[in-house]
Amino acid sequence: MKEDWAQAKVDELISPEGIFCDGDWVESKDQDPEGDVRLIQLADIGDGVFRNKSKRFLTPEKAKELNCTFINKGDIILARMPEPLGRATLFPLEGNDKYVTVVDVAIIRTNTKLVNKRYLLHNINSPLIRKAIESLQSGTTRKRISRKNLSKINFPIAPLPEQRSIVAKIEELFSELDNGIANLKKAQEQLKIYRQAVLKKAFESDYSTVKMFEISDVRTGSTPKRGNSNYWKNGSIPWVTSSALNNLFVNKANELITHVALKETNCKIIPKGSLLVAMYGEGKTRGKCSELNIDAATNQAIATITMFEKHQSSKKFIKWFFIKNYEEIRLLSSGGVQPNLNLSIIKNTVVPFPSPQKQHQIVQEIESRLSVCDKLEESIKENLLKAEALRQSILKKAFAGRLLSKAEIAACKKEKDWESAEKLLARIKHKQNKK
Repeated sequence: MKEDWAQAKVDELISPEGIFCDGDWVESKDQDPEGDVRLIQLADIGDGVFRNKSKRFLTPEKAKELNCTFINKGDIILARMPEPLGRATLFPLEGNDKYVTVVDVAIIRTNTKLVNKRYLLHNINSPLIRKAIESLQSGTTRKRISRKNLSKINFPIAPLPEQRSIVAKIEELFSELDNGIANLKKAQEQLKIYRQAVLKKAFESDYSTVKMFEISDVRTGSTPKRGNSNYWKNGSIPWVTSSALNNLFVNKANELITHVALKETNCKIIPKGSLLVAMYGEGKTRGKCSELNIDAATNQAIATITMFEKHQSSKKFIKWFFIKNYEEIRLLSSGGVQPNLNLSIIKNTVVPFPSPQKQHQIVQEIESRLSVCDKLEESIKENLLKAEALRQSILKKAFAGRLLSKAEIAACKKEKDWESAEKLLARIKHKQNKK
């Protein structure tokens, strides 16, 4: 502990004007989409940021009936459930009588003349306090930390001028870090654009064309009845679903089926090296193209493409075509809530088909350029991870008293409101006792 610092629990930092409480029990029956009071939920709380996502409301009359605590702009709101557990942010919205929150969000309101709220916020989000929160969580299926356990945690408290300086330095460093992260993410987006440009250029010449059924065997699989244990118990045959198609290669199966399933259902073993196209699936899965690295059966959501023997050398070319045409292929899908492709669409897909020599040349050019993209992408991902680690390192140093220089601390001690943290806490306690 640094000189002039002290330790304190949240309850000891709340002056008579502040609060430390849970949100409110607001059930579905209490809500009203036409209400004027918005219900802030766990989804609104990011890790240090306010996401502003929830869309649930109740009336002012119901909020009063439930004796709800209204959130003020600048209050710290802390998520008592993952993910991650204990994430906290400042509430940024105006209107003190317009917002309440759910029970699993704690509200912390301090008197900023006594405790800097941004200092307390960064303190909560620091590795030291996060570790303490994790150690005090409870529950089986849904882990959470109770407000009682939150109130057991000791926070390192600096003198008030030092709190302000620490906050200023944290946020200066975070701003620089955020700029760096923004540039890395911009580079990621530029890489995506470049990848698409490479693929578009590769296939835009006026080549002769064929339909997929002319150069390959296109079929689909099926799902053996789940209730028949003879199809699933002690299975040994890999069985692939569309969720496996988000990578360029399928190296393992989601599940295993039996030889009985292979014999009695429409499942067939598809040879290693075949291409797979997702005909339907969640989110961005539909239209994805991957390649089997194992012999496997598939479900009915996948179109399997096995090149005819004389066209085996065209497989990589066709694979890159389907990857390039991902968005266009998705637009061909039909249906209501979950649009689907069908086998006929895949069979009749028209593909450019230059000479084998030209195909080989195009594939080499694509893979050479995209290999450079892959290396850059990996470097960007590593640097993004390092940036997050650096953010945590900054917070760790800040609340170990190692972020400010000796000169910066000396300047803090010249401030009019300088006093040791111990005296500051004594003043807060005195105010609380007087109330």
